[in-house]
Amino acid sequence: MAIRQYRRIHLLFRLALVSVMALGASRVILDNLRNNLLWPGSVEISTRHRYTVKMPIGVSEEETIEDGCNVFEGKWVWDNASRPLYREESCPFLVKQTTCLRNGRPDSFYQNWRWQPNTCNLPRFDGLKLMEILRDKRLMFVGDSVQRSMFESMVCLVQSAIPSDVRRSLQRIPPRKVFKVEEFNATIEYYWAPFIVESISDHATNHTVLKRLVRLDSVAKHSKEWQAANVLIFESYVWWMYKPMINATYGSLDNIQEYNVTTAYRLALETWANWIESSINPQTQKIFFTTMSPTHLWSWEWKPGADGNCFNETHPIEGSYWGTGSNLDIMGIVEDVLGELKVKVTLLNITQLSEFRKDGHTSVFGERKGKLLTKEQRNDPKNYADCIHWCLPGVPDTWNEILYALLLQDYRVQ
Repeated sequence: MAIRQYRRIHLLFRLALVSVMALGASRVILDNLRNNLLWPGSVEISTRHRYTVKMPIGVSEEETIEDGCNVFEGKWVWDNASRPLYREESCPFLVKQTTCLRNGRPDSFYQNWRWQPNTCNLPRFDGLKLMEILRDKRLMFVGDSVQRSMFESMVCLVQSAIPSDVRRSLQRIPPRKVFKVEEFNATIEYYWAPFIVESISDHATNHTVLKRLVRLDSVAKHSKEWQAANVLIFESYVWWMYKPMINATYGSLDNIQEYNVTTAYRLALETWANWIESSINPQTQKIFFTTMSPTHLWSWEWKPGADGNCFNETHPIEGSYWGTGSNLDIMGIVEDVLGELKVKVTLLNITQLSEFRKDGHTSVFGERKGKLLTKEQRNDPKNYADCIHWCLPGVPDTWNEILYALLLQDYRVQ
């Protein structure tokens, strides 16, 4: 009797165990199916979204840039269906300098323009695919506050795409900012270096000096932070254009001389290029250089006879346009230096497409010296409008869409 009861209990236990295993297997299958529907390459384990298994991502025909297509040539088209790609209020990582709506801007038209290349389409930005490309990697933006806007744009684009329970964090480690997505072990970073080479303006917050001084022959201090990054996006322009001449050293720190800005810029970029040649491993690192972010300081350039600036502008410029805020000599130097490099550096030629966007600047709806403008200052746009920095969401999102498209192309051909 006892043996028969034991066997019955043992049989019931085995049946219960098989049922539990069957239910577990069904859960795994259903979860994988659900994840594959969400995005091929994503795997969910336990009750949290944890993308811990590296899997190839698919690049569809629609995501492939056709051979011969110049993504930097095109036009801005109105698109209030798919734009903006994220909402200002949904991205907690934006700084006050860029949150134009929150700061009182009455219109949001600047958020609804999409860049349309002439002979192809840009793939829609997919933050999860980008995270898979960046798995176990570091992507770093290097430059000034305009480049910081590109960093913040990228963070918001990713932040809006990943599930809410995927762990992410933003750390300020001056002169760096580091956005980390834990499940991918990936970081998107920003490094403050307004001149690329070393200068007395390299402090992350205390960098406003009356007399700028640049060390044209050294990136040694900065490059310690750059050398381990897998994707580097460099930019340097606006800080050079403060005056026609700049104080700088070359060779000896005691020998301070005044240099013509274009001469100094070439020397600085050659110093940077020498570091690229000697330190970058093309097998494991990708390098990009972002061209000038244009300014719209004088409205007579696009509207003859006008005496204003970017303030109150709500639509892009139509037709051919190149403002005096973009220096052709600097553009030529960038092309010359990059053209001589043996290491591949991809040019992100965002200047012309951004030239059209007189409407996208922060104008009087940003900060000055760390503080929002007062009512009196806002009423004086001729003196206080910021026609250098950009509202977010806005123009820098397009720069990142192009960067994403190029990274996706590289991933596809690997």
